[in-house]
Amino acid sequence: LVKLNSPERNILTVEDPIEYQINGISQVQVNTKIELTFARALRAFLRQNPDVIMVGEIRDKETAEIAINASLTGHLVLSTLHTNDSSSSATRLIDMGVEPFLVASSIIGVVAQRLIRKACAKCKQPYTPSEFELHELGFEKFPEDAQFVKAVGCSTCSQSGYSGRTVIHELLIVDDKVRSLIVRNSDAGTVKKAAIEAGMTTLREDGVIKVVKGITTIDELMRATHAEV
Repeated sequence: LVKLNSPERNILTVEDPIEYQINGISQVQVNTKIELTFARALRAFLRQNPDVIMVGEIRDKETAEIAINASLTGHLVLSTLHTNDSSSSATRLIDMGVEPFLVASSIIGVVAQRLIRKACAKCKQPYTPSEFELHELGFEKFPEDAQFVKAVGCSTCSQSGYSGRTVIHELLIVDDKVRSLIVRNSDAGTVKKAAIEAGMTTLREDGVIKVVKGITTIDELMRATHAEV
């Protein structure tokens, strides 16, 4: 939103709650006591000639359909969904009851992100992975310049071996092939395969980059991305 924010753009958001105040953007907080829901706020937004609409979270069919209709009438709509990865987002909307062709027509991209723990800088130690671990990470041999580390534990990190967090992410671009799969209500695995073939870096692959740099550990990455295998 900060990147999109400019005097020429009318940006409206509905959030629950509003976590960051952004100058120049009209932000509305959901209030169920007065029946101000995501869907009701969205309907009101469409009468205010917005350029960009941000919906804090799509939780039901009504909100999803209004958001999708807004996107199909020339508005840039940003929102969030609770899914395991980016390829599951279309399936989630369809499961809510939105028609597959509407989902396919409206989505242009999906970012999935997940927080993982960083190895404690005070106590992490160099580590040489086993052949099995290297295979799990997608390597046939030890990569050059790799800085694998293991969590140890010290007073700084309360003996956990970890301190702070970093993010792993993936970006799914909805190209013609992915769009056609969504129209056919293909499963998330099929959509993911097509996205990978088109060059998408998965959550685990992004995590591997951070493991190789010594930012986090193999154990932490496997814990956070076990569902990706």
